[in-house]
Amino acid sequence: MTLPSENRNVLLRRALRLEYLTVGWNVIEGFVAIGAGVAAGSVALVGFGLDSFIEVTSAATLIWRLKKTGSPDEELAAERLALRIVAVTFFLLAAYVAYESARALWLRETSKESLVGIGLSILSSIVMPWVGLAKRKTARDLDSKALAADAVETMVCAWLSIILLLGLGMNALWGWWWADPLAGLVMAGFIVKEGWEALEESNDSREDQ
Repeated sequence: MTLPSENRNVLLRRALRLEYLTVGWNVIEGFVAIGAGVAAGSVALVGFGLDSFIEVTSAATLIWRLKKTGSPDEELAAERLALRIVAVTFFLLAAYVAYESARALWLRETSKESLVGIGLSILSSIVMPWVGLAKRKTARDLDSKALAADAVETMVCAWLSIILLLGLGMNALWGWWWADPLAGLVMAGFIVKEGWEALEESNDSREDQ
């Protein structure tokens, strides 16, 4: 990195604040979503809650990465490891959501409407884009691929909020039982795509070393 030390420290502090905000927000969001999802029998809502804890894992990894200092080789190795951890969290979440959604479609499991889930998805669709865009700008300024990948995961969370809102809304308004697990399958597709991209970024970092 060629940034002056003072500027880089300012950016690192900004990135850390965003990651701490991500952790706090997603811990609350995760418990609320899973509780509401279990109560309503909503696969998509439970999956969304689990995604919140995946986001916590990713953010915690980035907090470690941002605090990691050393030689350029050591920092590059930390960057690569952070990218791989983010990729793994994507794949684990996608596997769970895809399985549960496919099972619900096969068994024609219905879910109750969830006003709590609808409210949460609306709030998340407002907050998460702002956090994701702020991370992306900071990642660009820091030239951090790991932070950029985490920013993408945050933006995926924003998209999942919108998809979740559509699924819960169609179920609540029209009783379309299949909308909820279908929304879960759409989520899984988004998650796998981003996981592969994070993994490819980690391989690119290795080749650059």
